[in-house]
Amino acid sequence: MDGLVASVSGSTLPHRGQHAVSSSAPLGVFDSGLGGLTVVRALREALAFENIVYLGDTARVPYGTRSAETVIRYARGCARVLIERSVKALVVACNTVSAVALDVLRAEFDLPIVGVVEPGAFAAVAAAEAAGLACGVMSNVGVLGTPGTIASLSYPRAVARLTTRFEVIGRAAPLLVPLVEEGWLDGDVPTLAVRRYLEPLIQANVGVIVLGCTHYPLLKSTIARVAAELAGRDVPIVDSAVATAQEVVRMMADGRIARNPADAVGELRLLVTDLPESFHASARRFLGQQAPAVTAIDLPPG
Repeated sequence: MDGLVASVSGSTLPHRGQHAVSSSAPLGVFDSGLGGLTVVRALREALAFENIVYLGDTARVPYGTRSAETVIRYARGCARVLIERSVKALVVACNTVSAVALDVLRAEFDLPIVGVVEPGAFAAVAAAEAAGLACGVMSNVGVLGTPGTIASLSYPRAVARLTTRFEVIGRAAPLLVPLVEEGWLDGDVPTLAVRRYLEPLIQANVGVIVLGCTHYPLLKSTIARVAAELAGRDVPIVDSAVATAQEVVRMMADGRIARNPADAVGELRLLVTDLPESFHASARRFLGQQAPAVTAIDLPPG
């Protein structure tokens, strides 16, 4: 992979994390709303013994259409809320925040911080190289994301830091978020929407597709099916939520802050800034299991 390291940790994902933390402290995870629960689901599958505090900023969702300045301000507020709850690391389960605010958060807060873009880019390069070796032809990397994530060019930059062998082609897919929020995951409507977004990517010789929004994993089967129909072959789909969970596992091992695997199954706490009942009703779909109680909180001004 053009000198790509074997792990995303190290040179490609800087973690500060110089302060002393207790391994029993929870992980803090935040997103603008429900989508980040796909990251929580992947984390709980990989790290069942870890406690997690999740914050969904449902009062200000979506972030994907906001300015970079606004997203940075919102991200700071979410990070502070979780740090006040003594989390040992932050997982930014939002592609938009990862794209425009991650460096700011890492500069301002002295604890390990993982976003979803860099792990997703790493997994995309690995998948693209594997696909190229299998068929003998290197193809491009496609990214489906929110308008904010695509406009930020975060995935092209992240891939370019790993290798120059692949062109990254982004496609904003804003209709997919409300479809997922409404639980409309199969049938003619999501199929037609997915087809509309995928056609330009397949025409541009995309051989791998990154799900650049944490809502999109719930449509993964539809995306994979439509992509295969359009391409005439299976197209690898990279789930950045799973890639992020794998990076958190490595980061915690490197920093020796993982909870003892022999401990009891970790607890999940859900915090939101608005509409806790609605959030709870939809959370099961994202988590793949019954959701715990949801607590509404106020974010500090700023």
